[in-house]
Order: sequence, then C-alpha cells, then structure tokens
Amino acid sequence: MDDNIRREMLALLPRLRRFAYGLTGSIDEGDDLVQTTCERAIRHIDTWQPGTRLDSWMYRIARNTFLNALRAKQVRADHLQSLDRDELGRVDGARAMEARLTFAAVRDFVGRLPEEQRSIVLLVCVDGLAYKEVAELLDLPIGTVTSRLARARIALKEFADGVAQGGTGKGR
Repeated sequence: MDDNIRREMLALLPRLRRFAYGLTGSIDEGDDLVQTTCERAIRHIDTWQPGTRLDSWMYRIARNTFLNALRAKQVRADHLQSLDRDELGRVDGARAMEARLTFAAVRDFVGRLPEEQRSIVLLVCVDGLAYKEVAELLDLPIGTVTSRLARARIALKEFADGVAQGGTGKGR
C-alpha cells in the first residue's frame, strides 16, 4: 500500500469513527467497527479501484460489516445493550445537564431509526455530506436518499413530539 493511500485512510479516520459510532450507538463498538473496517480495507486494498473514492469504499465496508454483525446478533437472539449515560462525562450545572439529556434523547431517537435511515441521517446531518455524495457513497439513487432522509426526519419529529407530550417518544 503506497503512502498516499495510507495518508488518505488516516485522514478519513475521524469521519469513519463518527459514522461507526452513529451506527453502533457505542463508542467501544464503533471503535471496533473502525478497526475491522481498516483491517479489511488494508487486506483487500487490491480490490479498490484507484481513481475512485476511497472514503466511499471504506464507508461501504463499515456499513456492510455493521449489517453483517447485526444480522448475526439477531440470529443468535442477542439483545443490544443500551448506552451507559455516564459515557458522556460529568459536568456540573443545569445547562450542562440539560444539554446532556437532550443529546442522549437525540442519540436514542436516531438509534431507533431503521439502519437504512440511520446511515443517511448520520452522513447528511452529522458528517455534513451532500445528498449526492451520500448517494454515491452508499450506491443508492439520490431519490432513495432523499426519501429515506425525509422518512427519518418525520420519525425523529414523532419521537420528539411524543417526549414533549409526556410520552416515551416511541413514535411509530
């Protein structure tokens, strides 16, 4: 593997980590997913087409790896663990507590989305990618990206409305 590819992979790590964390909902599982993604990318670098987007290829590896692991868990009937709320850190003050609770609620709402919507929300809203970039990255028509994002936004609003009305935010 040449130095240019190595540098490009290293530069991609923070974005890939955010994406993996968003998919898994866990810092530890996200880091494991990034490590597995990098290992597979390095081992199979000969299958990557030079001149194409390395980030797109690695995002696809991460997503496919995550989906395969998720399917394996479902087959074994394992239950996903919820995030430990203390992972966000401890800070005194009412505003800091409110911010933590809001962040935890949003993270929980995003975690409830179907994976196909969650990936798109994370790439557009967290990573700041354009719809066209997400479509290329996930190898989807741009209309599919737009409709999945619209459905995800509706679901997130329903979750938030449910909480605001004193419910559990279960939405649909």
